Amino acid sequence: MSETSTAPRSAARKGGFLPIGAYAAIGDGHTAALVGSDGSIDWLCLPTFSDASVFAALLDPERGGSFELAPAVPHESERRYVPGTNVLETVHTTADGSVRVTDAMNLGSVGLLPGSELVRRIEGLAGRVPMRWSVRPRFGYGQAEAKIERHSGVPVASHDGTRLTIRSFDAGEERIEDGRVSGEVTIAEGERALLSLAAAEDSPLLFARRDALEARLDQTIESWRRWISGCRYEGAWREQVERSLLAIRLAIHEPGGAMVAAPTTSLPEKVGGERNFDYRFSWVRDTTFALDAVLRMGMREEAHRSFTWLLGATAHTHPQVKPFYRLDGELPSGQEKLDLMGYRESSPVHSGNGAFDQAQLGNYADVLDTAWLYTRSGATLDPETGLRLAQVADEVCEIWSIHDSGIWELGDKRAYTFSKMACWVALDRALKLDESGELRGSKAELWRGKAAEIRSYVLERCWSDSMQSFARDPEHLDELDAAALLAARMNFVEGDDERLTGTIDAIRSHLGAGGPLLYRYSGMRGEEGAFAACSYWMAEALARAGRPDEAAETIEGMLGYTNDLGLMSEEIDPDSGELLGNFPQVLSHLSFLNAAALHAESSD
Repeated sequence: MSETSTAPRSAARKGGFLPIGAYAAIGDGHTAALVGSDGSIDWLCLPTFSDASVFAALLDPERGGSFELAPAVPHESERRYVPGTNVLETVHTTADGSVRVTDAMNLGSVGLLPGSELVRRIEGLAGRVPMRWSVRPRFGYGQAEAKIERHSGVPVASHDGTRLTIRSFDAGEERIEDGRVSGEVTIAEGERALLSLAAAEDSPLLFARRDALEARLDQTIESWRRWISGCRYEGAWREQVERSLLAIRLAIHEPGGAMVAAPTTSLPEKVGGERNFDYRFSWVRDTTFALDAVLRMGMREEAHRSFTWLLGATAHTHPQVKPFYRLDGELPSGQEKLDLMGYRESSPVHSGNGAFDQAQLGNYADVLDTAWLYTRSGATLDPETGLRLAQVADEVCEIWSIHDSGIWELGDKRAYTFSKMACWVALDRALKLDESGELRGSKAELWRGKAAEIRSYVLERCWSDSMQSFARDPEHLDELDAAALLAARMNFVEGDDERLTGTIDAIRSHLGAGGPLLYRYSGMRGEEGAFAACSYWMAEALARAGRPDEAAETIEGMLGYTNDLGLMSEEIDPDSGELLGNFPQVLSHLSFLNAAALHAESSD
């Protein structure tokens, strides 16, 4: 990945769809938009990540709605993020000239703006370029055509309390027809035009002046640069580390600090398949990875925000810990099927995620491990939090032996090896927190005894002599799970333990999908793509096992599967290299960050 890169050659629309990897993400802390390499904004939910879409051509080109902006004549395009920011620049070159389009969702100079403000600045670089633009809002996941009227001369699209002002400055006469606002303009060298959308939800409309919009765009660039300047990573992949941190920052919802797993829903794990899920929730697991990553990068403020959100969310279900929560910390209520075509006809399309109420034992480890990482950074827990965490450890003692849905949220409940390892982690971290005086109401002897019992269970029943690896579960010793690579990260085994080496080699052999790619667990070949995070877990396990050269080779190989802007998907098609799944995927970026940080530490 480089800061300046040509968009993928394959980024032509087929049946109205761009490749998933052809998108860039911009955002403002409320929500995020996906901008295609051809200049069309095909995904935007308002007012927040988890609300209904106003643009969803990503999932249905005909009914979804979009905001198109591109030259009206044949052209070639080159794009990049403005260095150190989440502001996108695209240069379009025609036979007669070139223009630069700068896309951003503006940030306020002090805190968040009251609603989202999307700006698209067009600058003439050479010659003359005819440009076309069209805003086609479709509220409610494409189900409601917008009512568009002029207010004080400004087009305003509205539906059910949400209003969208559509402004153009020197971008041609605005036409309102067929449920869209459109225009044309020819931009000459040295000329500038501006388009903007401003969203309001049950609040007064604000018609910002052009100079204020332009000033906020420039402030947004500086705000992103100030934020990323806090990164303290000095390893081999500095540029990609910064891009991954910025991608993760896009996924953090303000002001609470919840982090969506991805800003999209229902992008398929296999084109044409049914494994299409809504990831616009905050996963407990991701919070642990995030806290570890930002602490390693020297960004303590983000660590504090992540942990604070986690405590607030899990309080709603205490002492149980659910897999994920809504952005406001409440528990989701279920899922519904949406009447959309689906990405390349991959259906169903969902709003909501039915896995919210699953039993996943790994979540308990995530909470206690996060607390341990937090206190190791120099923070301390208040007495109420210390008591709650002790009660979470007590809960683990009661439930560790149950069959659960595991880290992969499966309907097939088993005694998954990773889940049992995670229960040991939960109690191990509780004991460490207790030893440092952070917990209240300790039952240390109970925790210690149960931890020993769980450890014996895993070592004696979950090890496969035939595979020379930790198995997926004790009843299926011929099946493997890439999550076992996290055993060293969790300190369940040491880096020089032969059981770690055996597990690494077995997973490479049996779950390998070519090069650095790995499937999640046995039986997934042909069912879905390779799971990007698993390969970064492999790199981290290799580094912990004293094999830094192999770790670096794995990381380098995986960076070839980022898109031209350095954004990572959830999965990768091993045959075509096509990016799959919800995008950009936070867990992939977090797993890369932790692998890169550990490699830098092990190479010192």
